[in-house]
Amino acid sequence: MAGDYPEGLLYHPEHDWVRLDVDGEVATFGITWYAQDSLGEVVFFDPPEVGTEIRQGDSYAEVESVKAVSDVIAPLSGEIVEVNADLVEAPEKINDDPYGEGWMVKVRITEQGERDALLSAATYRAQLG
Repeated sequence: MAGDYPEGLLYHPEHDWVRLDVDGEVATFGITWYAQDSLGEVVFFDPPEVGTEIRQGDSYAEVESVKAVSDVIAPLSGEIVEVNADLVEAPEKINDDPYGEGWMVKVRITEQGERDALLSAATYRAQLG
């Protein structure tokens, strides 16, 4: 799993991933393997409220690890339609399964053109060096 960056996802330079649904209207967001590895053991997830409008590049949630408190940056703009409430009780899922059970929010995308600014898995991996 070390350094895992699944194909088929889009990546934001601030170490967030996006999984678009079939029609491209709703996207699931989370943080990448690199982000959770850099944070260390995640001990707290402070989710946003459903219905919150978020903007690409702005913070929409906080994660607290044994090392630091970090903002989670929105890779796309939209309205939060679902929050992974399981992470409030079990924030370690962010470390254990960042692309699966560790997803953070689902967002109805409002600015479709913003996708063009996101990175493929290969480009994101190259950016990490």
